[in-house]
Amino acid sequence: MILASPPIWMLPATVLAALAYGFPALAGERLNAVLARRLLWLAWASHGVALLSLLAGPVHFGFAPAISVTSWLVVSAYMVESQFFPKFKARWAMGGLGGVAVVLAWFFPGTPMASQSSAWLPLHWALGLSAYGMFAAAVVHAWMMTRAEKDIRRAHDADSGIPLLTLERLTFRFVTAGFVLLTATLVAGLLFGDALYGQGRGHWRWDHKTIFALLSWVTFAVLLIGRSQWGWRGRRAVRVLYIGAGLLLLSYAGSRFVMEVLLGRMG
Repeated sequence: MILASPPIWMLPATVLAALAYGFPALAGERLNAVLARRLLWLAWASHGVALLSLLAGPVHFGFAPAISVTSWLVVSAYMVESQFFPKFKARWAMGGLGGVAVVLAWFFPGTPMASQSSAWLPLHWALGLSAYGMFAAAVVHAWMMTRAEKDIRRAHDADSGIPLLTLERLTFRFVTAGFVLLTATLVAGLLFGDALYGQGRGHWRWDHKTIFALLSWVTFAVLLIGRSQWGWRGRRAVRVLYIGAGLLLLSYAGSRFVMEVLLGRMG
């Protein structure tokens, strides 16, 4: 299998981002809060430059860039939240997530976009990736909410830095935003699929990506209805969220991973 090569000038931004992410991830709470915040800002900016470099020349995309964009959006959400909740303790998680994602995108930069694709295809992808980012942020918050609940049951102080009910509200706000974006992505694919992917493809591409995306949409719809009508919360809501996020991960990143890495098909 021959892997595509990323632009060589993407390397400095990738290395800088990986190092700046790595210190908060490895040091955890031992690192000074002010220094950790500055390192994350540096990592976030360098990560953004590394992502922009994939747009230079022929636009490259694949499973690793999708994961990289998703992680960058999650870190972006955290950086905004940390301004409102300075005690939010997720620096090591953000550092680990961002560091792995930016390195992965260097080794697997994806393939060039098909020249016959519509100019609207990047917008379609942007909607889908934004949905990925919102649901990924929801998963991170749900995981922290679960940890906080366990600490409370053990009569320990929760170490998230955010009250449990606030974490729950934030989780479902991200779920709601992700659901709206995912709905827009699916509607765009239904209405403009032929224009997006080229002539002769039909409105829907009935492949694994579409099927898993629809299954995830149904799962998230059930979650939001369950919370609204039956007050779902806690473990039940988190399990449904994890299932929906797993299905969504399989829809694009998972299918592209199988094609690019396991099957070695770069087209």
